[in-house]
Order: sequence, then structure tokens, then C-alpha cells
Amino acid sequence: MLEHLRSRWTKVLSPLAALLLKAKITPDMVTWVGTIGVIAVSLICFPAGWLWQGTLLLLVFIFSDSFDGIMARMGGTSSDWGAFLDSCLDRVADGAVFGGLALYYVGEDYNKVWAALAIVALVCGQVTSYTKARGESLGYSVNGGLAGRSDRLLIGLLGAFLTGLGVHWALPAALVVLAVAGIVTVGQRMALVHGQMKGAQQASGTR
Repeated sequence: MLEHLRSRWTKVLSPLAALLLKAKITPDMVTWVGTIGVIAVSLICFPAGWLWQGTLLLLVFIFSDSFDGIMARMGGTSSDWGAFLDSCLDRVADGAVFGGLALYYVGEDYNKVWAALAIVALVCGQVTSYTKARGESLGYSVNGGLAGRSDRLLIGLLGAFLTGLGVHWALPAALVVLAVAGIVTVGQRMALVHGQMKGAQQASGTR
């Protein structure tokens, strides 16, 4: 849903990306700093109950996810390694965010339902990314689905932010939406790959 905004973000962030390149900061450095920042904030702030504060801090580091790619393209240093590193560390960062939200709810028995939903959202997000990587490794196109990474982060962090401000139902509602959307997205991508496989088998059988 939010992927179409990426080109607009690129125009806004390009001047700052150029300044970072002039300062001899590499895209890989930005990727690592952003990921380490996300992990630290998620696992310190969320379990401690600092939801809105943690969300605002996370936004600062999550911006680095856009910077590294922009910097690589502007500096002519785009590479398979950079893309691989970015993808791997994105999974780590997502795990920290939703793991931190799950830890926020650990304690009282009734809260464990929301902790479980945070874990479901985490797992579905990881599997969504895996279906794309695995499907493409087999030669199939795996794009689309109900909720991409940016959508998941937006919903989860918005819920955390509002709950931190006193709207206590916002994060539980966000976790329900994320769990359902994650399951649907995984199913959509699996169906997409299955359909392409079936079509390829039928095409080869008619030759």
C-alpha cells in the first residue's frame, strides 16, 4: 500500500544522502547504524512501557532504511552485497520491533493474548519476506500482497504510539490487524507462486 510513496521519499531524502556521501559515510555504515539503533530502542523502550517515546526514536533510525539505498544509487556503489545485507538486517530489525512489543505485554495472563499476536505478526512478516526470496530464487515473480514491510511497521508503530498516549486499545487493535494481514499476505504470495508453477507445468506439457 505504501510502496508507491517510495519515489517521493527519494526526492525528499536525496539532499541529505548526498551530504552523507560527502562526509565519507558509506551506505553499509548507515545500514548497520540504523539496525543497531532499531534493536536497542525496541528492546529497551517497548518492554519498559515507553511506547510513544520509543516510536519517535525508531522513526529516526527507520529512515536509514531509505538512506542506504539512495546513497548507494547516488554514489554508484549499488551491489548485490549491499542489497543482501540490507535485506538480512531488515529481518533482524523487524524481529526486534515486534519482539519488543511482545515483551511489553508479557506479565499478566490476559496480556499474553496480545503478546502472542505480536509474535504471530513477527512470524508472518518473516515468512512474507521468505516467500518472496524463495520464490524468486526459483525463478518466479513474487510481488504484491495485502501488507508489505512498510505497511506492517506503520500499523505496528502507530498502534504503539497511540497506546503510549493513552489510547489503550490502539496497539491490541493494530496487532489483530497485523496478524490477520500477515496470514493473508503469506497466503497470497504462496498462491501466486503456486499459480505460476502450475502455469509453467501446463505450458511445458503442451509443447
